[in-house]
Amino acid sequence: MKNRVGEILKGEEGMGTVEVILIILVLIGLVIIFKNQLTSLVNSIFGKITSQAGSI
Repeated sequence: MKNRVGEILKGEEGMGTVEVILIILVLIGLVIIFKNQLTSLVNSIFGKITSQAGSI
């Protein structure tokens, strides 16, 4: 098991996996940090969509 993990981290395939995991962790961190701002932005956008939907 330890050898396999070492191979994954050293190989090209493993680096791709590690990079994807790091990118996902950074995105999750950003969402957690800016949760309130994102929520208010989405609510504002949907509010405008629903208020202007009747004019179409």
